[in-house]
Amino acid sequence: MTAAVTPEHPIPDPAVNLAQAREVARDLVVIENHGVQLVPNIGVIGGREAVLVIDTGMGPRNAEAVLEFAADYAAGRRLYLTTTHFHPEHAFGAEVFAGEATYLINRAQALDLERKGAAYLEMFRGLGDSVARRLEEVRLIAPDQIYESEHELDLGGRRVRMRATGRGHSLGDQVVEIPDADVLFTGDLVEAGQFAIFPWFPPYDTDVSGIGWLAVMERLIAERPGTVVPGHGAIGGPELLAEVRDYLRLLREETWIRRDSAVSEATIIAEVRAIMLARHPDWAGREWIENGIGCLCAEHAHAGH
Repeated sequence: MTAAVTPEHPIPDPAVNLAQAREVARDLVVIENHGVQLVPNIGVIGGREAVLVIDTGMGPRNAEAVLEFAADYAAGRRLYLTTTHFHPEHAFGAEVFAGEATYLINRAQALDLERKGAAYLEMFRGLGDSVARRLEEVRLIAPDQIYESEHELDLGGRRVRMRATGRGHSLGDQVVEIPDADVLFTGDLVEAGQFAIFPWFPPYDTDVSGIGWLAVMERLIAERPGTVVPGHGAIGGPELLAEVRDYLRLLREETWIRRDSAVSEATIIAEVRAIMLARHPDWAGREWIENGIGCLCAEHAHAGH
């Protein structure tokens, strides 16, 4: 998710551009989004016997293009599909892969999809005509396989590690690690670096506290991945993880210190928003700052501070 939608600034067609595919490691391709709103970075990872696709793009037409690309790339190898989380631009094309690939995700994400998928479909259709067209004929399907907290997929001579991170950007976030290439796909836990976006805080899903999104980022930073593929934005290194960690930490500190001082929520929003914009003047999605402050105020109140 990125910038706010207005009649003067409608969302461009969120089309996956296969011309942006590039190999970032041996037998590992990323179809990059290059800053296009509501288009994720999509992974295609190969082993001797199978190929894994990470995320589908938004809607059947995007997913058909991704499937065709992956099938050509696989050249007869078996196909798998996974999604970093259940949001529409990442997962609402999975039905196209039915019968062509084995679809596997973690249990928390499967529950997110089951419980919230239909509501998110309607919400995203309301973002504008370009998005609504991409979501025509979407049919939400259940995964073929579900794992609990961690799953290792053998592609034949290459193992891929999938991990449910716990509640962060969503309840069912998943990271995907390719150890032999030292590459980590983060989904929307990270949208930093070039084409950076202020983190999106879906109501009732996000946890920024020390046991939530922040803790996830600390764990990922400690693992020191060589290459980080964010959900949106340019591929980079571990500095992308640090950028998100530092933003979330500062947002929490500046929000909670004002909350403790009994400042009004309107004042908190105005003051903290100004600090964040001064720190990150080039980041897109400025409207999500207020959402983050709201989440943190709610967390803080719930914690009894």
